[in-house]
Amino acid sequence: MAVAATGRVAQAAPASDAALLGIIRRTEQQAAAFMAGDMTRWASLIRLDDDFTLMQPFGGFASHGFDDSPEHLAELARFFRNGGGTLEVEKSYVSGDLIVLVMIERQHGEVGGLPDQNWSLRVTQVYRRHGSDWRLAHRHADPLVGKISLEQAAALARGE
Repeated sequence: MAVAATGRVAQAAPASDAALLGIIRRTEQQAAAFMAGDMTRWASLIRLDDDFTLMQPFGGFASHGFDDSPEHLAELARFFRNGGGTLEVEKSYVSGDLIVLVMIERQHGEVGGLPDQNWSLRVTQVYRRHGSDWRLAHRHADPLVGKISLEQAAALARGE
């Protein structure tokens, strides 16, 4: 695992340190499995919360819930292929029943039939504790890892 922790853990007790490290390890494995198109492994690594929200890197409104049917997972596996990745954790927060990761997913792969390319994302994920289990409650991802100009940001905001 190639996690570069550039931030610090806030308010973490020794027991929560272990939970945080486990979440980071599984999150990296999950990101790599997703880009490889291994949706069975991806779905087995971290359970999504019942009220999971996703703000996709392709834009648009947040989606709620997740279709984990075999048909949908197979569709995702056809869309994301032959990739992999690692995490750079910029900041992490542990407080009570929540863990927040702020990170860069450094990843590549074939997406939607396009040739293998860099698909690195800026990502914030929120995990919520359910008993001894941690579930992913929210994911916000965008492709703005590289800096863009004000004009480019304005064009994106206009939907261009």
